[in-house]
Amino acid sequence: MTKIITTIALFVCSLLSAQGQFEQGMGKAFQLWGEGKNTEASDLFERIAGAEKTSWLPNYYVALVNTTTAFRTKDKEQMNLLLTKAQNSLDTEMGKNPNNAELLVMQAMIHTAWIAFDPMTNGQKLSGTVMELYGKAQAIAPENPRVVFGKAEFEIGGAKFWGTDTKPMCVQIEKAIGLFATFKPETPFSPKWGLERATAALKNCK
Repeated sequence: MTKIITTIALFVCSLLSAQGQFEQGMGKAFQLWGEGKNTEASDLFERIAGAEKTSWLPNYYVALVNTTTAFRTKDKEQMNLLLTKAQNSLDTEMGKNPNNAELLVMQAMIHTAWIAFDPMTNGQKLSGTVMELYGKAQAIAPENPRVVFGKAEFEIGGAKFWGTDTKPMCVQIEKAIGLFATFKPETPFSPKWGLERATAALKNCK
């Protein structure tokens, strides 16, 4: 038994040492984010992005951490800081790969955060752009659950505002939940979030 435990321990140690700095750094950043240390997580993702120029993921997560934090703030100055950081990080990657569906969804989310913060000022200005982004993302990756869900969720916001029927969007949210079950991320760190939000949104539909 001791020999088995020792063997397993050595195997785990060899796995950890085989991990590169990128994997270790990303793992640590996700841990910080999971602990609610959003600023620390964002800063670490940013440092990884500076060192690892070939992967779009660190800058993507800088954008995601700051945008999701922005949705929860009501302070204009803080909002501006968070979304400017998100936008700058995203711009770096969009410049390299403008046809990455995950980056297009991320851009739509940044615009949506601005709309949610000040609908009267930003709604008319940015809503059309958001729909264009989701349309482009859907043309590139129609089976990506974040694309399908993000578009439907945004359309529900508009439908509620205008008092129109939300049933077609609820059907799309149901479709997205099915896609989450079959979607395979390209790497261990590729985006896989969204199922919980989609499930909650579907409950609101019913």
